[in-house]
Order: sequence, then structure tokens, then C-alpha cells
Amino acid sequence: MSQSSARWRGWRRFARNKLSVLGAVLIAIVFFCAIFAPYVAPYPEHAGVVVNFLDANQPPSAKYWLGTDTVGRDVLSRIIFGFRNSLMLGAVVIAISITIGTAIGMAAAYLGGKTELVLMRITDIFLAIPSLVLAMAILGLAKPSQLYAMIAMATVWWPWHARLVYGIVRSLKYEGFVVAAEVVGASPLRVMFSELLPNCAPNLFTKASLDMGFVILLGASLSFLGMGAPPPTPDLGTMVSEGAQYLPDIWWLSVMAGMGIFIVVLGFNLVADGLRDLFDIVG
Repeated sequence: MSQSSARWRGWRRFARNKLSVLGAVLIAIVFFCAIFAPYVAPYPEHAGVVVNFLDANQPPSAKYWLGTDTVGRDVLSRIIFGFRNSLMLGAVVIAISITIGTAIGMAAAYLGGKTELVLMRITDIFLAIPSLVLAMAILGLAKPSQLYAMIAMATVWWPWHARLVYGIVRSLKYEGFVVAAEVVGASPLRVMFSELLPNCAPNLFTKASLDMGFVILLGASLSFLGMGAPPPTPDLGTMVSEGAQYLPDIWWLSVMAGMGIFIVVLGFNLVADGLRDLFDIVG
């Protein structure tokens, strides 16, 4: 079977998976809202410093579809802008984690020896500490902000990518195409990034899709604890935390923001399942 035929079969299987298609639709809607937030949000000015006490604590209605918060800001508009912050955080954390994790995992598996021992023991140390606990410890040393949250989360997330790449490269380092490249005089860097890295790409892409949901959930957890983007920045975790103080009376503050987190995480998880099946066929 040719590569193009396998790819076509994979995409057809992905398209027949209704849950994966649903996930793709959810993600597409979230990305559209995030990119065009100033034009999609009913009250884009409510993403900033706005006080409207006359409309404070309004339940969902025709004017405010998801209600308003304690200072009169439209919850729907803030959720839409919250999508933008969540996606940006997830993309930056995943990009940094893949870069660091791939380099460490590939170097450890291909070079072996003391390099493997040192790099993988460092990786094991990071994996032994719960992600949320380590991120909180790092953020405890700095002022809460979106930038520091990204750095802290990337610090705790790269070991998972390192472990993934390490396992793949170890299984491929003695394959014929790698040996052939070494025989013709290719340098270790060339072998790693020209021969081995392309074979890791499908797995990394699938894991990145799955991790986006978990990273966004971790970011929301940090924001819920007051360690994310500071007010008045629209942040889904912060909105859930603020609304929790007024449950059950003003229920829509936490529930609607929580539903926003749920939609994003569900969408990425469903797409990741479809991509896994797709790359299994193509591979």
C-alpha cells in the first residue's frame, strides 16, 4: 500500500469517527472565537477594566446570554477572551515542552552511556513530582502572571515528551536506515534530526493534541488557586474561582466558565483519539 493511499484511508477513518469530528468542530469554534474575539464577543470592552454595577449579578437573559459577574461584566464575552488566553498558554507550553523534551530524549537514547544515565535520571526526578505541586512551587517564587505560569508549566511538562521520544529512538537506533546514515559518515546531529526525528513526529503530534487539553486544565487549576494571570485579565480558572464564592445563588459565574474549560479539554481529547488512529494506519 502506498503512503498516499494509507494517508487517505486514515483520513477517511478519522472522518467516520463521529466523536473525533465533533472534537474537531469544537476546537474550530474555540479557535474562531479566540482569534476574532473582539468581533465575536457581544461586549468586548468587558474583557478589560469595566464596572457596570447596574447590571451586576444578572442571570442568563436575552441581553446577557450567560449572565454577568459581580461588577456587571458579560460572562460570555469574558469566556471568549478567556479562550484566547488558554489557547496561547497551551500552545506556548507545548512548544517549549516538545523542544526541550525531544532534544533530551533523543540525545539520551541515541548517545547512550553516561549521557543517557544523567539525562534520564533528571527526567525521572521531574516525573516523580506531581505536575501541579511542582508548578505551584515554582510559581510560589515569582509574582503571579501569565508568563511565569507558562514557564512553570513548561518546566513540569517536558519530561513526558522526553520519555516518549526516548522510547521511540531506542527502538529505531539500530534500524537499517539509521545504520546506513552512520556508515556514509553522517554526524550524530544529522542522524538524530534528519533520520530519527521525522519518525517521532506523528507520535509527538498526537501527544501534543492530547496534552493541549491537559495543559489548559492545569493552567485553569493554577488560576483557580490565584497563581495565573492577574485580574482583570479574562481567565477561565480565575472566573471559576471567583464564582465559587457565590454558589449556589450566582451559579452561572462558575458553571459557565467551567463549561468553557470542559469544551476545550473535551475537544482536544476527542481529536487526539482520532489522530492516534490516523497515524496508526499511515505508519
